[in-house]
Amino acid sequence: MKKSIYPPGSTVGVMGGGQLGRMFTLVARRMGYRIHSFSPDADSPAGQVADVEIAAPYEDEAAVSAFAKGVDVLTFEFENIPARTIEWCAAICETRPSGSVLHITQNRLREKEFLAGAGLPIAPFKAVGTAEDLAEAIRKIGAPAVLKSTAFGYDGKGQHALFHGDDPTRVWGATLGSQAVLEKFVPFVKELSVIVARGADGSVAAYPVCQNIHRNHILDVTIVPAGIDESVRRTAREIALTVAEKLELVGLMAVEMFLLEKGDILINELAPRPHNSGHFSFDACITSQFEQQLRAVCGLTLGSTDLLRPAAMANLLGDLWEGREPNWTAALESPMVKLHLYGKTAPRKGRKMGHLLAFGDTAAEAEETVRRARGRLSPAGTASRSSLFSPR
Repeated sequence: MKKSIYPPGSTVGVMGGGQLGRMFTLVARRMGYRIHSFSPDADSPAGQVADVEIAAPYEDEAAVSAFAKGVDVLTFEFENIPARTIEWCAAICETRPSGSVLHITQNRLREKEFLAGAGLPIAPFKAVGTAEDLAEAIRKIGAPAVLKSTAFGYDGKGQHALFHGDDPTRVWGATLGSQAVLEKFVPFVKELSVIVARGADGSVAAYPVCQNIHRNHILDVTIVPAGIDESVRRTAREIALTVAEKLELVGLMAVEMFLLEKGDILINELAPRPHNSGHFSFDACITSQFEQQLRAVCGLTLGSTDLLRPAAMANLLGDLWEGREPNWTAALESPMVKLHLYGKTAPRKGRKMGHLLAFGDTAAEAEETVRRARGRLSPAGTASRSSLFSPR
């Protein structure tokens, strides 16, 4: 039976078995909840710490339905769940966020059309379905631009930069060949994100604005608080809260944004779940993003998002292993550094295996500390910077 509040002792289902589900599960169990995880993979990071792990395809209706019958409320650590799977669950148990929120955010075109329809700031874009559509979109939007697939777009997947003189037919045939979005490249000066929560009662809470630095299209370092003017900080926060309200979100969401040179902000992407850029909150805020997700979906009062100290997070990718175990002792020489590993047994290039979190008296000091700590993990180090978009 569906209800609005699910107190400790209730069973929460998590769709997806990755590190976001793992960190959510650790927090939820600490607070007295039982957690059941569902993903196609056995011994997943989330499943390792859940009360019950179900490993079955998302397309297995019998397994999905049995899973939904065993939980009181369902949430997600991964938005790219098949729509039919979500429908099966919603017919049996409370799902938060709703299937409609996931339907919008798991498709770039639907997401951009929603944001544009809500009057929220985004870069110019055009839907593209053929090479001819692409040529027309380039004529209208101009170059440089970014061609993006409509689905499965995290960590830079399904993206291709277009420049003046590129042949639309060649680009289309070589990259996508299916529904896509052409988005005008905006000359941003910083990438920002805001983690926002909204409860079933309409209450909202936003975390401090993060500054994000990407490397090879993957988040490399997050710095909190972001080095921005107070007016920009207020605008970013208000944009994130407005998105949550317009979507009627119940749960947690990351709103990724571009900061332009003159102080304007454009929304880049939405993620209706905990987010890599919010990992700092696990140690650096009164309420972590994972506890906040739990509070929101279970109908509890939202927790304080106050930042305890300036902090910086650095991702640890599988590249760091390179046939040898990273030097954890060296990385943890500083007492201001914390280590989080995700329980993944197979390091691969570009795979997120964990992160380091460092504190400082200032955000710049925290960034320097976390980069130095990560650099000690291997002789090569990983302290270099690069932008999400690097013109040739």
